[in-house]
Amino acid sequence: MKKLLALAVFATAAHVAPAAWAAQPLLTPAELKAQTTQATPPRVIDIRDPASYGAQHIPGAVNAPYGKWRGPASNPGELPDLPRLTALVQSLGLTPTTHAVVVSTGADPTDFGAAARVYWTLKLLGLKELSILNGGMKAWGQAQLPLTAEVPQVAASQYTPTLDTRLLATREDVGQHIRLSNAALVDSRPDAFYQGKVRAPAAKVSGTLPGAQQLDFNQWFVPGTSTFVDAATARQIAAKVKREQGQDMVAFCNTGHWAATDWFGLSEVAGLPGVKLYAGSMVDWTQSQDPPLMANQPTRAEALAYDAKQWWERKLK
Repeated sequence: MKKLLALAVFATAAHVAPAAWAAQPLLTPAELKAQTTQATPPRVIDIRDPASYGAQHIPGAVNAPYGKWRGPASNPGELPDLPRLTALVQSLGLTPTTHAVVVSTGADPTDFGAAARVYWTLKLLGLKELSILNGGMKAWGQAQLPLTAEVPQVAASQYTPTLDTRLLATREDVGQHIRLSNAALVDSRPDAFYQGKVRAPAAKVSGTLPGAQQLDFNQWFVPGTSTFVDAATARQIAAKVKREQGQDMVAFCNTGHWAATDWFGLSEVAGLPGVKLYAGSMVDWTQSQDPPLMANQPTRAEALAYDAKQWWERKLK
């Protein structure tokens, strides 16, 4: 009897499995092309600027430029308010069961951060079936796959999202992690930022979060390309981050753009649990405190010299 029950459970699980969330986080151009011919094709979200989209795009793709997913000029990494994001998601006809595929230019690793940030935002809003076109429009074009200038008509959805806060680290969360040393803080920026030699224009001071480990976002790409690495390589990269059992992992950068790539690689491709994104990142952190709690800060003389250089370069423009 127990054996029959076990077989029944196995059969039921096997039957249900295809209905579970099944979208791959990364799709090759060929894989996306194959899926566009299905009875229910994915919703392709082209996040390039309107002019680039209008010239040529993947057939069936809708345009939602990256800027619509970002915050104000004072800190683009700041998460837009929920009503604004709700209106955007509804205008694209998205629901939790929609398979949404995010497509960026594919120009370089920095560009991938835009796709990863939109992917993270959609997941934060409750969507589960999500993918990114690996290599973006550049890879699609190199594969000589179809392009069009025709703009599809999409019916708006009535989906009302709520934020999945398990994916988001707030300023208060980060402050507590620093005080308690109970999370792995991952700085996604290149050396010059991590070491405090340069800073983002909107950041008040240079440096990094106390106790942060560096995981430069450029490591996630096949050298010399904008192609994201495979899962096995991603797990090797992810293993560089050290954290205690059960701790959260928080990726940050300047404005939550490069950090979105680290979040994507750690969470979605390497499959690590408990990975969050500090959306506002160092701009939010340094603007909110005076003085902010920092590590790797330059000396006062170095900071003054850097400020003077930046002022002079702006004056010459």
